[in-house]
Amino acid sequence: MKGMAIKTITISLEAYEKLLAKKTAKESFTDVILKLTKKKDTLAYIRSLKPSTELANNIENVMKKPGG
Repeated sequence: MKGMAIKTITISLEAYEKLLAKKTAKESFTDVILKLTKKKDTLAYIRSLKPSTELANNIENVMKKPGG
């Protein structure tokens, strides 16, 4: 980790347990938080999926809605 500053934060037990559930043995809590908060590239994700008629139809239906 580059130039790690140490900060203490307070989170609920529920939040801690959810972070812990996402954490692998090789990851730190910092790794988990960064992974969960990184910007999602929706288009790249969709392109990585296998072709799906159902997904295409769902996207088309959303695009047809007003404001879509």
